Amino acid sequence: MTRIHVNCPTLFTGLEDTPRQHQRLVIENGVFSYVGPQASAPEPVPGEQIIDTGDHFVMPGLVDVHTHIVFGNAKSEEDVDLHVSPEFRALRGLFFTQHVLAAGYTSVVVPGDAGNCSISVRNAINAGMFTGPRIAASSNVISNRQSLNDWFPSWVGTPDYFTGRLCATRDDQISEIRRQAKDGVDLMKIAMDGPHFRPNGEHIAAFTQDETSFMVDEIHRLGKKVAVHAYGREAVLYAAKAGVDVIFHGFFMDDACIEAILESGCHVAPTFTMLANNVEFAEDYEASTRSGYAAMQRRVIDIGCRNLRRAFEAGVPFMAGSDSGFAITPYGEWHAREIEILVDWLGLTPAQALRAATSVSAKMMPASQSVGALEVGRRADFIRVDGSPLDNVAILQERERIRGVYLGGRRIEAQVPGYDPYKVTDLSTVKWAELHTRQRAIDLGKRAPSTANNR
Repeated sequence: MTRIHVNCPTLFTGLEDTPRQHQRLVIENGVFSYVGPQASAPEPVPGEQIIDTGDHFVMPGLVDVHTHIVFGNAKSEEDVDLHVSPEFRALRGLFFTQHVLAAGYTSVVVPGDAGNCSISVRNAINAGMFTGPRIAASSNVISNRQSLNDWFPSWVGTPDYFTGRLCATRDDQISEIRRQAKDGVDLMKIAMDGPHFRPNGEHIAAFTQDETSFMVDEIHRLGKKVAVHAYGREAVLYAAKAGVDVIFHGFFMDDACIEAILESGCHVAPTFTMLANNVEFAEDYEASTRSGYAAMQRRVIDIGCRNLRRAFEAGVPFMAGSDSGFAITPYGEWHAREIEILVDWLGLTPAQALRAATSVSAKMMPASQSVGALEVGRRADFIRVDGSPLDNVAILQERERIRGVYLGGRRIEAQVPGYDPYKVTDLSTVKWAELHTRQRAIDLGKRAPSTANNR
């Protein structure tokens, strides 16, 4: 394969604080063979491709460590688990990979889904059958009572086609871990807590320290990475002491948690984007306000910002994930909002936030997918941006600013046709969103007020 030469007036490697000027990328067999000044770069020979990026800002392809690629922009847990088959979820995931690519995200980590859905999407892309982002795939979320993904009543349980897999005993846990390793996951996700609290309001961890350490040790022994969902102090502390690779959220961590994270070397991905969108858009949904859901999310944001800002100041390394795949965080729309949140809410500099979304988040990708930086030996995944994200990281949310997406040095034209959500995702059998009492009909002007009190 002939070399590709990319001339970059402005280049951000994903490893430094400042951009470089007048640089050249040389790509051979999909990998960077030279990254450096144009003046000392290998000269093109006849027949080799030369790409001139003009005045565009060149940077690594973005990495989202929290994208549920097969959830289909779900509105509910029922949308996630009940209404479509695993086979349809995988095909739907392939469709939505195009929306992710168009947003400048060339790699995604999928932290939990059903069966082999994201594994199948990854394998189809890796086999060259379809074009899509590089994927770190997983399988069912390892759950227990009191944890996320065991979200249906106990008389329903967690059938095999659900995203959660109930692992209430040591035998269940080791069997599921070894099953997932055999099926070819890149990482496993443990739901360390959920919506269960002590009387004082503290989250209850779904697994003990011994159980957590046992699972993490076995997953690592099998050569896989570990991600955990953990809001509460107890769950974060157990996960950190067990040495997981990334903790999602960590909103209620305390100083002991921060110390344990620093000692173990694990990372934190706050994943504020879903909460931010829930709060910002709650005013459009009366039910969200009336139920107290929006107010709860505001409280978590307020507490989480204080705790995570303290963690960052102590030296905890952050990754960037958006929780895309839900109706409030559709594919291709809000991935880069997390970068803006890292800057505006947690005090990272733009360069630090961009590194969190590139070279740092890339640590969760498989070793064979060395991405996340413009560096010799890494895969040649990069994007061209109209404007400098170092001046304003928010521009990465504007899809029209992404002027070129390259995978392995090859420019990708993502296909993002419109679709009918009522055939793709919105398959719920819910027919009414409100209780239509006579008083509600009166309030809506559909019935006249009663005259009984006027007699």
